Amino acid sequence: MGGLVADTHAVVWYLGKSPRLSATARERMREAIASGNPVHVPTICLVELTYLIEKGRLPALVRERLLDHLRRRRSGFRAHALDLGTAATLARVPREQVPDMPDRIIAATALHLNLPLISRDRRIRASGLEVVW
Repeated sequence: MGGLVADTHAVVWYLGKSPRLSATARERMREAIASGNPVHVPTICLVELTYLIEKGRLPALVRERLLDHLRRRRSGFRAHALDLGTAATLARVPREQVPDMPDRIIAATALHLNLPLISRDRRIRASGLEVVW
């Protein structure tokens, strides 16, 4: 399986064409999609977006945009549900290094799928996982 895993902010910034996404991350996401390899979006990202919208930190349009891309077969984005393999892999992401549970699930998804993770999160980047930023 090829492709990448994207954390919440990375996928939101990519779809919103935000300059906050690094040029390297943007290019790797473009390359993956162009070559037919999906950008996997852990479904915990949708949960996290709902929370951020409820707190007034993001507009609801952001979540709808992501859902639209996940529903379209040719968008290059694929939802990855929290499954048994990812749940078992979670123990390999130390809580001391990545204390936020959604971030640990996102990191465990990348680890379980054996794919690089697109993330700006400094704790995840310092955890030893293959992270692109």
